[in-house]
Amino acid sequence: MTLPEANSRRKFLKNSIAALAGITIVPRHVLGGKGYLAPSDHLTKGIIGVGSMGRGHIPYAGTKVVAICDVEQNHLKIALDKIGSTVKTFSDYRELIQLPEVDIVHIATPPHWHGIMAADAARAGKDIWCEKPMTRTIGEGKRVVEAVQQHGRIFRLNTWFRFEDMFYGMRTPVKPIKKLVESGLLGWPLKVTVGATTGYDWKFYWVGKTNLDPMPVPATLNYDAWLGPAPYKPYNPHRVHQTFRGYWDYDGGGLGDMGQHYLDPVQYFLGKDDTSPVSVEVDAPQQHTDAVGTWRRITYTYADGCQIILDGEGKDTNAAYIEGPNGKLYPGFRSDIPDLEKKLAAFPDPQPQVTNFVDAVKNRKKFALNEENGHRSCTIVNMGLAALKLGRSLKYDPVKQEFIDDEGANRLIDQPMRAPFVI
Repeated sequence: MTLPEANSRRKFLKNSIAALAGITIVPRHVLGGKGYLAPSDHLTKGIIGVGSMGRGHIPYAGTKVVAICDVEQNHLKIALDKIGSTVKTFSDYRELIQLPEVDIVHIATPPHWHGIMAADAARAGKDIWCEKPMTRTIGEGKRVVEAVQQHGRIFRLNTWFRFEDMFYGMRTPVKPIKKLVESGLLGWPLKVTVGATTGYDWKFYWVGKTNLDPMPVPATLNYDAWLGPAPYKPYNPHRVHQTFRGYWDYDGGGLGDMGQHYLDPVQYFLGKDDTSPVSVEVDAPQQHTDAVGTWRRITYTYADGCQIILDGEGKDTNAAYIEGPNGKLYPGFRSDIPDLEKKLAAFPDPQPQVTNFVDAVKNRKKFALNEENGHRSCTIVNMGLAALKLGRSLKYDPVKQEFIDDEGANRLIDQPMRAPFVI
């Protein structure tokens, strides 16, 4: 290289470095345009509900918390101590979702708020991470699907077992179970038993109390705002925070708490993500109108004869997790099919899924567990809860998404909300 060439190259590099030094990354909300995000940007996040669940997701990789909301002042204080005082705080979620600097809204409230908040967040142009169960009723789930799709948002439901982690008592991820079902080695139709025998705890300690005495509301809690769309009931500490799951107004006991964790992967590996069971049968004591009780057995049946059995008593002591005409699968991936894993190796793996929420938002790709299949697996839960509340078996139309010839059951699809709340 000649001296003039070297001087020219050094000058070019010096000018290029100076130019690069002046470059700054401009956030999406400054540049404008929904869906734009510089690849190097962190997604900004607002968390609604900063109890233990909401606080647990503060450090999620690729995101930065810029706003939090809670109706309990103690929750806000604890979260602020963890995040730092620069974050914005609210007691009304409607203010948080209007912030232009928020990309994602994380909903970590009791379930009676999930549907309203998710639909409102979608209408406000936010992408959504929602805790399970997705919604407290089937009708709320339908409204969330409509809002998310109408406004072009990315939705994630926070149960991850269809794509990662050991699947409870099965002691294996769901992927090989999906592969086995798709291989046809078990035959068809299949029966899946979910209960203590196969490694699934229905948490019957989430039951309500029927003799609650009215008590003074703590000064730190806005109880009216906590109730929100739910009917007014006198305050008692057993209604709120961790034990809210025992009351029909807010959740559905152990089935409401764990149902979507346990049943969403079943819906996935059975290939039922776009449909629902056609019937649900219940064997349970009469339920109280306010407090959730326990149940013995719930049986779901699909149009093709596949069944899901929820064994609440652990009564099926010899049950396989999956049973088909040609074989059975037990916890630990044990089977009565000889050399199962060797035979299974000849079959293709399941289709890949989009399992990184940050990437899904940046690239505007549908997440593996989204508003559509999440609504369908939540519908299984809400079908069971409707049958329990009514004390009778029900038939369901998965296309119309309504119960057949049962006015009482259909009234549970779209339940009244306390004014002024609507979805």
